[in-house]
Amino acid sequence: MVITREKTLAEKIKILRQHGANRRYFYQVIGGNFRLDAIQAAILTVKLKYLDEWNEKRGQNAALYDKMFADSPVTAPKIAPNNISIYHQYTVRVSERDKLQSFLAENEISSAVFYPKPLHLQNCFKQLGYRKGDLPVAEGLCGSVLSLPVYPELSAEQIEYVARTVLKFYEKGK
Repeated sequence: MVITREKTLAEKIKILRQHGANRRYFYQVIGGNFRLDAIQAAILTVKLKYLDEWNEKRGQNAALYDKMFADSPVTAPKIAPNNISIYHQYTVRVSERDKLQSFLAENEISSAVFYPKPLHLQNCFKQLGYRKGDLPVAEGLCGSVLSLPVYPELSAEQIEYVARTVLKFYEKGK
């Protein structure tokens, strides 16, 4: 679901959700079938009234992580000035990502790697001709980012537990 007050953006989104067509069978851009069915729309309609509250709570959770990871080996997400994030994910950059993820799992903390392979190496972009090593920064980031729990139902104590456990992993290595 996308919500906007910007007319130009709304028109672009409508085109993208209809296979890239602004008129039936006349495709302006590559799009897809991104329309909601009635059940999904009904559920989102009920959930929509909680969206601002959930976004605020994820922001509070992220701020607590930021505070706890200050001056640590964990690189927290950076939000550019004059921008905001709803923290759909709280993705940190860390060394020994896979070992840290295993350590978190041993401590019953879920985490996720949403970006295991950079776009230029994905099969869907193979025709562009990029090879491993062409974009080393993107490739390095894909090997070092980990998303931590940030959902709005988490308590401050739970966020602190996650952060302390992450930091404990790095203290063990010293």
